[in-house]
Amino acid sequence: MKKALLGFLFLTFLTTFNHSYAQEGYNIKVKVSGVRDSLCYLANYFGDKQYLKDSCLADAQGNFSFKGKEALGGGIYLVVIPGKKYFEIVVDKEQQFSVETDTLDFVKHMVIKGSNENKIFYDYLKFISEKSKAIEPLRAEYESVKNDPAKVEDVRKRMSVIDNEVITYKANFETSNPDFILTKVFQCTQEVKMPETPKKADGSLDSLFMYTYYKSHFFDNIDLTDDRLLRTPVLHPKLEQYFTKLTVQMPDSINKEADYVISKLKPGSEMFKYVVWWVTNHYETSNIMGMDAVFVHMVENYYTKEKAFWVDDAQLYKIQERAKVLKPILVGKQVKNIILKDSLGVAKSLYDIKTKYTVLYFWDPDCGHCQKVTPKLKESYDKFKSKGFEVYAVCTEVEMDKWRKFIKEKNLNWINVADPELRNNFRHDFDITTTPQIFLLDNTKAIIAKRIEVDTLNEILEKRFSEGK
Repeated sequence: MKKALLGFLFLTFLTTFNHSYAQEGYNIKVKVSGVRDSLCYLANYFGDKQYLKDSCLADAQGNFSFKGKEALGGGIYLVVIPGKKYFEIVVDKEQQFSVETDTLDFVKHMVIKGSNENKIFYDYLKFISEKSKAIEPLRAEYESVKNDPAKVEDVRKRMSVIDNEVITYKANFETSNPDFILTKVFQCTQEVKMPETPKKADGSLDSLFMYTYYKSHFFDNIDLTDDRLLRTPVLHPKLEQYFTKLTVQMPDSINKEADYVISKLKPGSEMFKYVVWWVTNHYETSNIMGMDAVFVHMVENYYTKEKAFWVDDAQLYKIQERAKVLKPILVGKQVKNIILKDSLGVAKSLYDIKTKYTVLYFWDPDCGHCQKVTPKLKESYDKFKSKGFEVYAVCTEVEMDKWRKFIKEKNLNWINVADPELRNNFRHDFDITTTPQIFLLDNTKAIIAKRIEVDTLNEILEKRFSEGK
């Protein structure tokens, strides 16, 4: 089910929206000298990937065109030619235009007709190209004189002149073109301007100020209401940085930040859809234990019929049911009691175990991995049993002869139980789709850790017992 859900959430992204431009589709004519009789592609950025949008065959003179009846979503697109070479174009309000260039230097030879947006875009690229060429020899000169302070300062001044020209150009560009997609890209890539670190009452510097200020102002220059940013390479890294670098990787912290970011979005927008999907998917597939709590939070708050407009009723039901299964077995939750019979037919209750720690172990004697893990767990049991540790081992299969034989051969002297008549719903209650599965519980039968390896179990128990817990 998990793979099916992820696949659905992923694939529905590119198929849900009717683009906002009411015009006669798109018609982008291209001529690239150096290309002939080859298949070429139109692709677009979306999040952290690029997606194929269209394709066509170039003729012997390098002419080809991309056409479609529906307008393209605004953003930065890629024209891809053989040899994995490409150049970028702006696609926004103007979607009927032509471009001509040469494989020798896409930017230098670019000629635009019918698109002021792309003329502005390539004027900028040509300017940046010129300044990059101008600063290259200065970088080389800097390396050659870096041991001479006077000469280093002179080179820095000359490099600073070029840097300031670029800064001024961008500033004027943004002022002259406030709604242009490239302006939004510039703003998105701007770093937060940091003030001086204030001093505390005792005169020491506030060590947390820089972090908290930077984080609280992280989205100041990022227009999260502009869906076009999704089709650029700059937005996704910002989201990833905020959630994975600036946010403590604990479910409560992540949930709080997810709610904060989503509150800045327009419900029903493509940006809303992407951010909700990305947070949900990123943490559902995380290898960090406990992150399924983020998935549950996202489903309960955003995967409703009113908000998750991109999900049909059948899939929405599956997603919601998945969250309902996971919620009772999140880290910190007290598990549901299990009462099953041991090999002598005596009922054994999980809640009757009165030890500091209990391992709830789901296994199958026919499972190859279980056959390797179970002896290792037995070693842990022998080591920690006297300190207040028990294992409640649940056989997930119904062949009792094999089960009893394995118990005897391996001397599994912990609590062994099974459900040969399939009367207990533990497979559903604990989301047991594969074996083995190890849940570590405290004395109240709340989950400390789950789906862990024996080595991890040993580390946790060693630490807790050494600390007297």
